Amino acid sequence: MENQETKGKDWYNKWYKIMLLIPLIIFIISLVYLGIFYKAHGDLFFKDSSLAGGSTFTINGDIDYLSLEDSLKEKFEDVNVREIKDLGTGESIAVIVDSSAQPEDLEQEIESILGYELTDENSSIEFTGPSLSKNFYKQFLIAIIFSFILMSLTIFFLFKTFIPSIAVIFAAFADIIMTIALVDVLGVKLSAAGIAAFLMLIGYSVDTDILLTTRVLKKSEGSVNQRIYGSFKTGIFMTITGLLAVLPAFFIITTLPDSFRQIFLILSIGLLADILNTWFTNASIIKWYADSKGIK
Repeated sequence: MENQETKGKDWYNKWYKIMLLIPLIIFIISLVYLGIFYKAHGDLFFKDSSLAGGSTFTINGDIDYLSLEDSLKEKFEDVNVREIKDLGTGESIAVIVDSSAQPEDLEQEIESILGYELTDENSSIEFTGPSLSKNFYKQFLIAIIFSFILMSLTIFFLFKTFIPSIAVIFAAFADIIMTIALVDVLGVKLSAAGIAAFLMLIGYSVDTDILLTTRVLKKSEGSVNQRIYGSFKTGIFMTITGLLAVLPAFFIITTLPDSFRQIFLILSIGLLADILNTWFTNASIIKWYADSKGIK
């Protein structure tokens, strides 16, 4: 038994610095990709009409949304059509059409394709002006930045040491960067709900990092490796529990509104990124710091 524990300890002592490189490389690739994406599109991610401005039509009835989307794309480049299903029966009950086009132009084209007039009885429309959307988007970004700053100040106050605090903050920042990069790769248009999901992700990200740093630096039971392993058992259980809550909802309950599914998608990606950034990045930095300070 002692030989197995010694081998495990020797293995981690030998490889923990190498493990740090894996998420670091992914983080650098994500930053480079976001830089290229920003240069090409003028923003860090695609935005839907709630953030970029435009028209949203909700049309009641069982409509072939794929055919409608193909027809609309012949005239509007940025149109997006999605289906709404009944939660109980799974039957199609409506479609939602998003586009940056003016509502009059979009309405006329939809009526031409469907062959009937859109009225208050069979449809509804929402239009968000570009200036209002831009202001709304700025407020969301300010909220995220402000939340991140407050989180960082709290971490510094809690640990009062530079390197462990920076490790926690960097892990949370890397979670967000990696998640945005993968969302861009998937071509997801972020809505207001998606931006709110990033606010939630900040909270999720620091939970396991605080658990790890507190146990390793503020506890004295066992060795540093044992405290890291104990933190890992608790933290990975927390993360897997979160994933089991959001992943099935995204993949199985396809009748959920897109805003909910977008939240679940972002949280799922963020939690997966957090496994790397907590147990490879943060754990390796804390281990390195503890060894350099002679913490046993």
